[in-house]
Amino acid sequence: MRHEVTDADTAAAMGSGDVPVLATPRLIAWMEAATVEAAAPLVEPGRTSVGTQVRVRHLRATPVGGRVEVSAETAGSGAGGRLTFAVRAVDASGQLVATGEIDRAIVDRERFLARVPDPAAER
Repeated sequence: MRHEVTDADTAAAMGSGDVPVLATPRLIAWMEAATVEAAAPLVEPGRTSVGTQVRVRHLRATPVGGRVEVSAETAGSGAGGRLTFAVRAVDASGQLVATGEIDRAIVDRERFLARVPDPAAER
């Protein structure tokens, strides 16, 4: 997945810092999106995958206008429908921007949504 850093993607815009470079939360969101795409062929109809753990090292700043390519590869599957993905982000010059692992769990979509709290009921 390729992304170009915009003003909306910066740490200053997202409130995660005060500099106009790619925000770590946005980078992680892009990495999670790559894991969703990578998990899709492994998920049966009626099921979905949900993120459960993120371990990412953001190593290099990327300015507005910079391009980042994000990838996710299955690094292992554990018991109980758990998947681990090796994730990485590389800039247009080939420099490593970030690396890490993201875990996802495969769940029954309807059962999962049935357990999500209703904010209206909590008032």
